[in-house]
Amino acid sequence: MANSQQNNALEFRAMVLIFILHALHLGLGLIRYSIPEEMEYGYSVGNIAENLRITVRQLSARKCRLVSAEERQYLEVNVDTGVLFVSSRIDREQLCAQSPYCTIAFQIILETPLEMYRGEVEIVDINDNSPTFPENAILLQMAESIAPGSRFPLERALDPDVGTNAVTEYTISRNDQFGLNVNVREDGTKIAELVLEKSLDREQEASFQFALMAIDGGTPSRSGTIQINISVLDNNDNAPVFENEVYTANLEENAPVGTLVVKIKAIDLDQGTNAELKYSFVNLVPERVREPFSLDPESGEIKVQEQLDFEETNSYELDVQAEDNGTPAITGHSKILIRLIDVNDNAPEIKVTSLSGQVSEDAAPGTVVALMDITDRDSGENGEVHCHITSGVPFKIQSSLDNHYKVTTSRALDRETTSIYNVHIIAWDSGSPPLSTNKTIQISVSDVNDNAPQFFQSSYTLYVMENNAPGASIFTPTAFDPDLDQNSYISYSFRGNIQDSLVPTYLRIDSMNGTIYALRSFDYEKLKTFQFHVQARDAGAPPLSSRASVNVIILDQNDNTPVIVSPSEQNGSPAVQIVPQSAGQGYLVTKIMATDADSGQNARLSFRVLQAAEPALFSVGRNSGEIRTTRSILGHDDTSQSLVILVSDNGQPSLSSTATIRMSILGNVSEKISEDMDLHNDSGHSSDINLYLIVTFGSTSVLFLLTIVLLVVLKCKHDVEADGRTVCCCKPRNSKEAFPRCSAQRDQLNCSAAGQTLPFPESYHYSACQSRESPQSEFLFLKPYNPPASQWRC
Repeated sequence: MANSQQNNALEFRAMVLIFILHALHLGLGLIRYSIPEEMEYGYSVGNIAENLRITVRQLSARKCRLVSAEERQYLEVNVDTGVLFVSSRIDREQLCAQSPYCTIAFQIILETPLEMYRGEVEIVDINDNSPTFPENAILLQMAESIAPGSRFPLERALDPDVGTNAVTEYTISRNDQFGLNVNVREDGTKIAELVLEKSLDREQEASFQFALMAIDGGTPSRSGTIQINISVLDNNDNAPVFENEVYTANLEENAPVGTLVVKIKAIDLDQGTNAELKYSFVNLVPERVREPFSLDPESGEIKVQEQLDFEETNSYELDVQAEDNGTPAITGHSKILIRLIDVNDNAPEIKVTSLSGQVSEDAAPGTVVALMDITDRDSGENGEVHCHITSGVPFKIQSSLDNHYKVTTSRALDRETTSIYNVHIIAWDSGSPPLSTNKTIQISVSDVNDNAPQFFQSSYTLYVMENNAPGASIFTPTAFDPDLDQNSYISYSFRGNIQDSLVPTYLRIDSMNGTIYALRSFDYEKLKTFQFHVQARDAGAPPLSSRASVNVIILDQNDNTPVIVSPSEQNGSPAVQIVPQSAGQGYLVTKIMATDADSGQNARLSFRVLQAAEPALFSVGRNSGEIRTTRSILGHDDTSQSLVILVSDNGQPSLSSTATIRMSILGNVSEKISEDMDLHNDSGHSSDINLYLIVTFGSTSVLFLLTIVLLVVLKCKHDVEADGRTVCCCKPRNSKEAFPRCSAQRDQLNCSAAGQTLPFPESYHYSACQSRESPQSEFLFLKPYNPPASQWRC
């Protein structure tokens, strides 16, 4: 059974070693290869076995497989030879477009034991694409008057290849009129410009044709061409001429909009675009004269576009021009005379003589906001006017004198409900049919401070992670005020019952925007929650304010390392635990006790053996921290054992501490004394003075322990003689008498027949018992092993 447990322990160590090696292999470097694109199936990329420094047999035995990051599998591994080869056609332009660096990433996975390697294959571009132009031909038009040196950007050639395989040069076929200039952009692309080197003459040559060639830098180079067609345009050298120098027309003032007034026409002896004419009013004509009429620029028709008024203007004189489409354009001029025929068509006129643009929202009903005059230029019934204000607004119109009116408020105003009113006034005369006119005046309502700032919530709950950066903003409780300007300017401050004056110590608030900043880092272990109030106050007169409460909850962060409480170090040296050589499997050697100042998962501790001189002998409970023997102690086992225990919390990231435990396996008292001396002298002191000190200290300790044992023996003997009942087991060395039966409790020893109880701490429980296998006595120091009463025997 002991051999089985030892084998299990060895298997566990092997599994841990494999896991560590696997973790180390995950960090190995990248395997890189480089191949040209368009390689055929089976093209050898490299030898995986050689690069990984393993044999081909290991490659096959460990079930080597390749996992590609691409959806399509471009590469495969021959496990019999270790060769990485191309399994599918690789088109770099399709795979990476025009990216300057194109790679195929993959992973090589070896099983039993599991290892993973990263690799990538760089796909090198080859010159397998020719430059192409997006169009079949380039069409250009140039006026014969264009100056030499003019530049014309040309279509850019496209080449899917990259680097030197892309377009590097442009050329044009030989000609006497044009040259070529190539510019390089910031991204490295080249743009060709056509440059006019000599003046054009349409009468000598009306068009040009030549080829533009784009050449890439590959080996061998590839090229693409496009035809350039240039048309030379004629100069404009004839001015338009109108049919009449002066056009006249008579028009009634009530002519509807769209009525044709007159049609003008001019002729240009040029051809093509130089003979295309557009008509317009001359800018010298005042705008007020031109506004009532529209002129069609294509047909030359002049029409009425506004209502005409004989009382305002009884005639119009307009200057018009015809402009051709040449370069430069040439114009011809003419004059239009329009006489109006009077009719009775005047509508009432509304004139605002005084307007209060603003009225306070607390203005009383009847406050005057505007004065106006309403008149009609007609006479008789056609000149009698009436007016009113459209419904739905808190205003009304009243007559004060002849043709004089005032607009007043009709009820209380509220700027927060409506801040601007468009008051529509309608006036009409008594004619048949009646004519009317409309007038709209805009009245804005000025603000008074009648609204206090309001927070969006009456209370806020703020979660802040501890160890926050000092000076960083943590929250902004925003308030709003429906008032305007100064009445809506909000300042923020801390108010109310400030808990233990924590707020000024930990927080600062920006009075302008309400942003709350942390003045220092929070510590969850010292402060978990507190509350304060934020006041929002406007700048009105008098100012109004409101408050909101803020509950701050500090969130725990894993910032405390576990602290080993027990066993504690003695004078800076690891704690020494005494283990009897007769201890069996499951024997409790000691218990690691640790604390973590964090909370929740951050304080949940786990224990594991980090380092052990004899890994198969001791184990530690993952959650309990109890160190127990995993098998019986054998005679050939080292009497001095050392364990390094790792105590880790469950935080992210996890924090940990280590505890070093030294165990001394003793068979009897003399063995213990010798072991203690070995433990204290394992560093090999060379100084005689240090040796004397150690011997003196060891002798003193032995005398102290013998004194305690002697006192216990005398006490036990006295109790046995008192009532014949043995509670403490004591036997002198080399005595042949049988030990009396022992009894023990968890936290005390009972050594009195009369019920007397002597309490002892766990660290001072002693038992001197003779094992059945050895004639010698064994002195055991148990700390704090407390088996059930049924397991005690002497």
